[in-house]
Amino acid sequence: MRTLLVADLHLSEHTPGTVQGFIRYLETTAQGAQALYILGDLFDAWPGDDLLDQPHPLADIAHRVIDALRRLASSGTAVYFMHGNRDFLIGERFARCCRAALLPEVQAGKLHGVPVVLLHGDSLCTRDDAYMAFRRQARDPVWQAQMLAMPFGERVALAQRLREQSGEANATKAEAIMDVTPSDVVDLMAEHGVATMIHGHTHRPKVHDLTVEDRPAKRYVLGDWSEQHGWDIVIAADADQAKPRLRQFSLDALPAASGLQ
Repeated sequence: MRTLLVADLHLSEHTPGTVQGFIRYLETTAQGAQALYILGDLFDAWPGDDLLDQPHPLADIAHRVIDALRRLASSGTAVYFMHGNRDFLIGERFARCCRAALLPEVQAGKLHGVPVVLLHGDSLCTRDDAYMAFRRQARDPVWQAQMLAMPFGERVALAQRLREQSGEANATKAEAIMDVTPSDVVDLMAEHGVATMIHGHTHRPKVHDLTVEDRPAKRYVLGDWSEQHGWDIVIAADADQAKPRLRQFSLDALPAASGLQ
């Protein structure tokens, strides 16, 4: 059995190749997996679950993705979804349509015997004061309710402005500020008693070696998908010693469902 983890697909009407590649990934690579974890930013923006009722290009993409996720879930693969910094307004309706379970911001547990802590990753970028202030606002249930009470068109326009402002702000920030804070990584892993962390958000795929409470530990960072390539992490239960494996692959040559590539 295998568990797969992905993040940062940023699907939108402007990424048709990524959309099609992810749907093919669900129909091929993910088939037979025990579970699929989507660790945030499945969509580049999400103005609310009522998008599904609107004549909007993103709604068409969302329905295609929902159909593919629902088919995967119906075949026996458990699907889990975690909010990212772009799609934090995804709600229970979307999850029900996908037959997926919504996860909290931090999820700790065992995957095939490996104790892990999972998260999107943006909560660890604590040196970015401006972003952390926005994050506190965006995750506030009162603020979210106010957002969802706005007319749909206004929400779409606001989401576009927020994306543009984020891009402009990030262009002037130091690289280190936009990455995770190492001490916060260690503190969170120690809090949950794990030696393995998996997250996305930073778009800096890598396996980092570190030390947590005098024990060797690893932090796995998922990469962001493009029109040509995807990233995932696979944990195979039938391995001699199950451990996460970070993979990049072409969307024209997806990993086999066996998970052995």
